[in-house]
Amino acid sequence: MTRRAAGHVALAAAAVVLLALTLRIAVASLSPLLTVIGRDFEVPAAVVGLIGMAPPVAFALSGMVTPAIERRLGLERTVLVAAVVGAVMLSLRAAAVDAWTLLGATAGVFAAVGVANVLLPTVVKKYFPARIGLMTTVYSTTMAVATFTPPLVAVPLADAVGWRGSFALWASVAVAAVVPWFAMTVRSRVSRADALAEARTSVLSRIVRVPQTWALVITFGVNSAVAYGLFAWLPLMLTDIAGVDAAEAGGLLALFSFMGLPVSLLVPVLVARLGRTTPFYAVALVGGLTGVAGLLVAPAAATALWVVLVGIPPLMFPLALVLFGLRTRSHETAVAVSGFVQSAGYGFAALMPLAIGVTHELTGGWSAGLLVLGGALLLVVPAAIIVARRETVEEAWERRTGSTW
Repeated sequence: MTRRAAGHVALAAAAVVLLALTLRIAVASLSPLLTVIGRDFEVPAAVVGLIGMAPPVAFALSGMVTPAIERRLGLERTVLVAAVVGAVMLSLRAAAVDAWTLLGATAGVFAAVGVANVLLPTVVKKYFPARIGLMTTVYSTTMAVATFTPPLVAVPLADAVGWRGSFALWASVAVAAVVPWFAMTVRSRVSRADALAEARTSVLSRIVRVPQTWALVITFGVNSAVAYGLFAWLPLMLTDIAGVDAAEAGGLLALFSFMGLPVSLLVPVLVARLGRTTPFYAVALVGGLTGVAGLLVAPAAATALWVVLVGIPPLMFPLALVLFGLRTRSHETAVAVSGFVQSAGYGFAALMPLAIGVTHELTGGWSAGLLVLGGALLLVVPAAIIVARRETVEEAWERRTGSTW
């Protein structure tokens, strides 16, 4: 490899890592500070629910519109625009003057993050074609670290420099991510080969008519609903029902987030090696329901244990990702299933933060919201049964219609 080529690869690696940091920092750095922000201006429960809805709604919409934007602007320029918008909106979040400006800036952040979220795997495929597995591990691990770090330090940092200073620090990471993407955009040559694959309409019309696709939607949607519902509400919930302070609640949110790191490293390998999915669904369901029950019955007795247990259901995220490949025969079908499942799944997940917020507003407590969370977990039972058949989407279509895919 020439020195120039090595420099380009190093630049791409730095761009990927900084972008991965930005993607999760934007999600995880807000909810631990809501109590602190509330000292300056009121943040109603309805607004907190809308803030919790913002990530999955943005990601659902991004799954539909990003390919068209990328085909028009090119890969690097689209990511650069997303990085710039994300940095600007994170900076504006630090300057929020009321709940609605906070909500507006947060929605803008997640719109940018949603676009980048869709494009990051394509960036890895373009710049690291021989090391896709390695770079996927690098950026997924980076995202996991960036998910549990902000909740761990957000409150102590806010105590030292104020919540606006805390937000400004996270915004500086997003600003740093813009620099390598600007350099890559200057050096890139936009090509039709960079365009994201767009599945034929006939494939999309077929996949929505087989149960395997909807089982994956449930798997992905329930995982995301648990994750984003608790990202939005867990610190406030634990402050009320377990009697912890804001710093400890942030640490427990970090613990919840940390559970995504080991499962992201282990689940895809184990599923591919064992060829079985039922044990993973069972662990996610039993762990999640036990955690919910603990928070309902004895939240202060073993708070950390309950948080660890409700952090187990998100193992269905890497499970769903690996099933996109295992339950499809062709690349075209895999792309169609992945796009549809992520859009529909995030759309479903967007309802959970709102549902928890509305039930809290109506009842004044958290029990109803936790029961909604437990009910959502039960939806994975039929999904697990369908996925366990080891039937691809194409095979299910052929069996149901009697025709060749």
